[in-house]
Amino acid sequence: MKSPKLIVAWATVGPFRQNSYVLGDPVSRDAVLVDPGDEPEAIQALLDREGLKARYILNTHAHLDHVGAVHHFQSTQDLRFYLHPGDRDWLESLPLQGRMFDVPVGPTPTVDRWIADGEAFTLGAKRLEVIHTPGHTPGGCCIWVPEDRILITGDTLFAGSIGRTDLPQGSHEQLVRSIKERLFPLGDDVTFFSGHGPPSTLGEERQNNPFVGEGANRPVFGKKYV
Repeated sequence: MKSPKLIVAWATVGPFRQNSYVLGDPVSRDAVLVDPGDEPEAIQALLDREGLKARYILNTHAHLDHVGAVHHFQSTQDLRFYLHPGDRDWLESLPLQGRMFDVPVGPTPTVDRWIADGEAFTLGAKRLEVIHTPGHTPGGCCIWVPEDRILITGDTLFAGSIGRTDLPQGSHEQLVRSIKERLFPLGDDVTFFSGHGPPSTLGEERQNNPFVGEGANRPVFGKKYV
């Protein structure tokens, strides 16, 4: 018998209007924080509303708008923090990122374990798989929940757009390959939740995304995010 579907809740936080996610197993009530970027009180309110207990932190990448609240949850709830090693430089440059964007930042979080492509994490009865999707950053990853056909894309893919690649270590060609070769093959029925903006489906983006969809050669007037 299939277990109840994963709980996906998010708060849009901080000056970059970033989506910080709480993923919860509806049976065990265990949760993982994905990209806690700012306003920890708003993220905690999600946990409290859903009756969930955070067990660890799993990030898609290490830009400041995605890691800003990690240290808070590490220090107040003793949560372990997982990140791909390709983003080590971005994490270590958190103070510089703050100066670059004129945004105050807190202490740099400590990574408890570096994750790898294909690695799996458990969340109650749920299985979360890491898909390495470099391009926005070298260590950019997506989080795949195959049982429920749910994908967390961070800043790799958005509804109607893709992640920016003009920051240091970004690569437009690599990002497009990541989306077309690693994400679209998961299936058109997959619902994804991104780091900015509303959810969408891989089928919608495969057909209509002006950057990577089947009509990607037409003029682009879409919105790009940080």
